[in-house]
Amino acid sequence: MKDPNYYIPNRSFSIFGFEIYYYAVCIVCGIILATVFTAILFKRRNFPTDWVIDLLLCILPLGIIGARTFYCLTDPQTSMAEWFTGFRNGGLSIIGGVMGGALGVVLFCFLHKVNFLRVTDCLLPCVMLAQAIGRWGNFFNQEVYGGVINQESMQWFPFAVYIERTGDWHYAFFFYESLWNLIVFGLLFTLMYKFKKKPSGLATAGYFFGYGIVRSIMEPLRDSQYILGTHVEISQVLAISMAVGGAVLFVALLVYNRKKHGSWFGAVDGEPLAIMPKYYTKEQLNNMEEEKKRKMAAADTASREREKGDNPSEKGDK
Repeated sequence: MKDPNYYIPNRSFSIFGFEIYYYAVCIVCGIILATVFTAILFKRRNFPTDWVIDLLLCILPLGIIGARTFYCLTDPQTSMAEWFTGFRNGGLSIIGGVMGGALGVVLFCFLHKVNFLRVTDCLLPCVMLAQAIGRWGNFFNQEVYGGVINQESMQWFPFAVYIERTGDWHYAFFFYESLWNLIVFGLLFTLMYKFKKKPSGLATAGYFFGYGIVRSIMEPLRDSQYILGTHVEISQVLAISMAVGGAVLFVALLVYNRKKHGSWFGAVDGEPLAIMPKYYTKEQLNNMEEEKKRKMAAADTASREREKGDNPSEKGDK
């Protein structure tokens, strides 16, 4: 058995006597970066960038509740009575977080009267980035790893990870998923930044398909204690369902767009873009209205002057 070829950090550090877990730091960093990139896509698609804060306030609480609740419901070693206990030690499900976050997006869209798929197209690619960064929390907690690796030539980080409490090398499940999530994020973010034609929802479908494929491949690599479900592997079933649902949604969006607009992408007639009209504040709208009135008044004055100059009787009177 090879010794670790990397420094194994502590699970936490202390500031003024308060213990802060690296697991939480990874999650917070993921949320911050996801918020920044969501703001970039919001601006690209004519959403007010300050709406990102409203979106965060809607999805973050519901996402955390969903992540913890789903974990407690599906983990045989954790009961709902332990919902509040052990929270800082982990015990969050990304799939549950996505479910709770989806309810938050519905709330946001209801409050701002905007299309659900237009919002999720900006949000979900960046959620993949948050998930990629958050997965490193498993590294610091030494959890959610794969099976034991006995072959010494394969016992190296980051391909494998050394778990101190077992004394063995395991497949670095967190690293594989983090890497694939970054790839999916890059593809979806580029799609949303470069491609702005109808229909809305393509990046949303891509998220569910991409993440579903990644999780369905990664799930069998987990150590048995981290597979949710006893007789049925719940996470595997949900992952496959997400992948299939994403593929079906993608095809359905294209078919619907072709029937409605005469083209798979864009529109033969009318507006071809799947973005919001430019948003203006009330002050900007008032200024624009006043400017419009000034231009109309100036045009009306100029018109009367021309009519007066072209009228012979008026010229004679002068």
